Amino acid sequence: MPSEKMGTYEVEYTAVPAADGKGWVAHVAVYGHSTNPMHRNCVFPDQRVSLETVFNTCEEAEAGARKAAVDMLDAHGSRTHT
Repeated sequence: MPSEKMGTYEVEYTAVPAADGKGWVAHVAVYGHSTNPMHRNCVFPDQRVSLETVFNTCEEAEAGARKAAVDMLDAHGSRTHT
């Protein structure tokens, strides 16, 4: 499960096999700062990026999930460019 620091957020993006076994779907979760090192502050719980999009490979799905996270954080002005 790839994880990346984007501005002040930690983003996890994953590829999950499609229910019908024909491709991969993209999932993303976003965590914010927490004062407790043993706890992550979930800002956006793990969920599928798009109900309509199925990717051919695991790598394409992870890239799609990462792009969705970047777009989401940029749209809310919550991310500094890295």
